[in-house]
Amino acid sequence: MSEMESTTVIPDALETVDERWMRAALVEADAAAAVGDVPVGAVVVDAAGNLLAVGRNGREADHDPTGHAEIYALRRAAAALGHWRLEGATLYVTLEPCPMCAGALVNARIARVVYGCADPKAGAVDTLFTIGQDVRLNHRFTVERGVLGDACSGVLRSFFAVLRARRKAAPPGAGGAPSAA
Repeated sequence: MSEMESTTVIPDALETVDERWMRAALVEADAAAAVGDVPVGAVVVDAAGNLLAVGRNGREADHDPTGHAEIYALRRAAAALGHWRLEGATLYVTLEPCPMCAGALVNARIARVVYGCADPKAGAVDTLFTIGQDVRLNHRFTVERGVLGDACSGVLRSFFAVLRARRKAAPPGAGGAPSAA
């Protein structure tokens, strides 16, 4: 990640549990950016506070339209538990989940979602939709917003600023830049 600063910060004694796990998600976001993917990271923690799984965006690296951080983290958490129901678990993610991911969170029976920054273009748990609270669905989860929001949005801003600078410097016809998560 030569052109971007790392957001990893050493935790202090006043840090909350949510901040601690969001920092872990930020590490995953940094890793996604390092390989050219949109920097979104996710962490799944069980009800006892144990790490189950991590995930990072991998759409570019894996050529997978479903390669969102939340999807990877949910798959790995389910594999770690040996079943698909993630009851009692919390997902920490740096960017508000999109409709696909919010639907997967409902289907996984996640208990709680904690996100860093809102997604005004695709946010589906708070901003554009409230999928996790929709009474028409068979499961609902609680949402905590804005945990380390400045750090989370800063990672995205930096990533896209670098992409824009590269595009301006690139010869005509060059492309292939990733789009937003």
